[in-house]
Amino acid sequence: MGNKIIDIKGEEHQTECIACSIRRGEITLPVERIIETENFVVEQDIEYPIEGFWVVVSKRHIHAIDELSEKEVAELTELLIRTRKILRKFWRISRMSLIQEERSECSHFHIWFFPWHPWMLEKWKGKLNEIKEIMNYSKKNFSDSENLENIRSTIERFRKEIENLK
Repeated sequence: MGNKIIDIKGEEHQTECIACSIRRGEITLPVERIIETENFVVEQDIEYPIEGFWVVVSKRHIHAIDELSEKEVAELTELLIRTRKILRKFWRISRMSLIQEERSECSHFHIWFFPWHPWMLEKWKGKLNEIKEIMNYSKKNFSDSENLENIRSTIERFRKEIENLK
């Protein structure tokens, strides 16, 4: 049966592994892929409509950082730095939380880039234990077509300039 995921367009998906389903074309990303390298992809989080909430995902079906090869670790490190530079430059996000959780049964190894936007810091204190509440708040309050289109168009602009930040 799998896990139920409701994406930022409100579409429900049943899947054993969201990353494998996306890769096989069974699930279409609501926002196009941002960056793709040999071993990783960077995408807007599929479930939560927060600008700059990007996810770096391994293409291999692994769950933990110690399962990465030396080559993948080097590529991941470069990609993490590059992604952070992009988020700082384009969204002027001065504060991020990077989160990697091994307990995810329905996805590959991934690292969240969680942005601390000013609107968040007006309502919350900017602590890790508040992130799930903020994610749920965003899903409830920002899951409209206007916000999704704003995320989509901003990422499209970014993609044109991303190659220059290598």
